[in-house]
Amino acid sequence: MVYKVPPTTEPTPAQISKWRRYLANERAEAALYRELARKKTGEEREILMALAESESRHEQFWREKLGEYVGFPRNPDLTTRFMGFMARHFGSVFTLALMQTAESRSPYIKDEDASPQIAADERIHAEVVRGLAARGREQMSGGFRAAVFGANDGLVSNLALVVGIMGSGVSANMILLTGISGLLAGALSMAAGEYVSVSSQKELLEASTPHPKAHTLLPSLDVNANELALVYRARGMGEKEAVAKAKSEFSRVALEQAIGLDRDDSPDARHDVEPVNPGEVVGSPWTAAGSSFLFFAGGAFIPIVPYIFGASPVLGAIIAVVLVSGALMFTGGVVGVLSGKPPFSRAMRQLAIGLGAAGITYLLGVAFGTVVG
Repeated sequence: MVYKVPPTTEPTPAQISKWRRYLANERAEAALYRELARKKTGEEREILMALAESESRHEQFWREKLGEYVGFPRNPDLTTRFMGFMARHFGSVFTLALMQTAESRSPYIKDEDASPQIAADERIHAEVVRGLAARGREQMSGGFRAAVFGANDGLVSNLALVVGIMGSGVSANMILLTGISGLLAGALSMAAGEYVSVSSQKELLEASTPHPKAHTLLPSLDVNANELALVYRARGMGEKEAVAKAKSEFSRVALEQAIGLDRDDSPDARHDVEPVNPGEVVGSPWTAAGSSFLFFAGGAFIPIVPYIFGASPVLGAIIAVVLVSGALMFTGGVVGVLSGKPPFSRAMRQLAIGLGAAGITYLLGVAFGTVVG
């Protein structure tokens, strides 16, 4: 598609500067999509290459609009350069999540200098990138998300504990002992909770799985009573669909009996009474427990680092707050990227929650220390 460049009067210096910026961004975004496509295969690669070609057409639009004012190539915006860095050095999940936000905030939508076709393209690009980012999130291991949330829980809970006990006026050694106790107690609690949760989920799924020998009963069932249809209805099928599937199974059984095929050797034998909606795959409860313990402990370790090196109660608390603030902003930003939301706002929200919890426990610690004292 060739975009029509609307006739314009002599551009102003502000317009020339803006158009050059658009040109640089389009060139960089085309390169970004090509870089992402280089690491993909199949359909995803084709989609990314098509996006790159579209950005190249946008680049040509601004080049023609600038005409003799195109000038020397300039650097794209800082945000676009950052996404290019992410595309070159990190996975496509994070880059596409950032691109999703960038495409949905295209300046062309409100810019009269941009053609309606380009503005429409950018809106569609946001939806295409949203779909690609969703694919990546689904492929991303659930263990990574559990790691981020587990570490975040350790950060907030142990910072609040350390700052709260510091507010009561105890010594640095007592703060360190309390912090280590909080780390171990919280990590063990998280591990036990994950073990019970995953084990219970596996047991529930096992209770819903058909008996492995259920298919051997089919030859003995009354075809007219059609008890098999009740099995399918109980597993979620509608009445007509269940009756039709049951008749199909009985017909298959009759054919197998006629040719002397053993049901246990039939490739369809184990699918006769499969659940309509198979259960999800659940990991090992020991793996879940171990990862929860490690990631919670890793987050909870950060607030006690200053006291391990002998910091005083107040100085140690200040350093702990600074360290945990950086870690909270990082985990909040990651959560924002994974959820397709602006990472900075999610980072600040996570920081506010963590510091808010620490502030409340500090006040409680001060009040407790005053009363006891």
